[in-house]
Amino acid sequence: MSLPNKIFFTGVPGSRWSGIAQTIEQIPGFNTSDRSPSRTYVHNGFSGHQGAYFGRLMEFDARLDESYLNQAWSEPHGTKLIKSHDWAYSLDRLRLVFPKDWIVLVHRPDEASFDWWKHAGGFDINYPSYAAYQNDKIMQREIAWQNQAILKFANDNKLTWHLFTSEWIYKEFNYSISVDRSWPDIKVTILK
Repeated sequence: MSLPNKIFFTGVPGSRWSGIAQTIEQIPGFNTSDRSPSRTYVHNGFSGHQGAYFGRLMEFDARLDESYLNQAWSEPHGTKLIKSHDWAYSLDRLRLVFPKDWIVLVHRPDEASFDWWKHAGGFDINYPSYAAYQNDKIMQREIAWQNQAILKFANDNKLTWHLFTSEWIYKEFNYSISVDRSWPDIKVTILK
């Protein structure tokens, strides 16, 4: 199976989407040259965030502009996993602008996501910046809105949700990776 140039990746804060992204990026052919010490956040023994994140008041805006997006990577070749919470708000447009690329969606219920985001550091997370969310009340509202947008896009495109497992990775990417733990409240789907 050949991978596309880009895979747009979205989930709400606290959905554990970053761990899923890091697992997927272990597949040969992924470009991880966006990783650096300044783009790494570790919490409670978890490698919480690695690589570039796109979004409001983050290092990079969530712009649907290929040359702008590519600035985050130091190497040009390989599949780029482009992560943004804000993709949830522009999934239909994203599909129109980049029809040959894939979209991976991660869903976890609102309250569980907010609780994990707080446990992971909340507004003290030093990369990426969550300053655009301002306070807990706004963060909870945004998590709910993003989840609604993700679910609507999946429903509109008749996507099927799955647990994030080794079997799902093999089915979608034709590559075997061991997934240490599947969370029963975390689901993934992909639009190719």
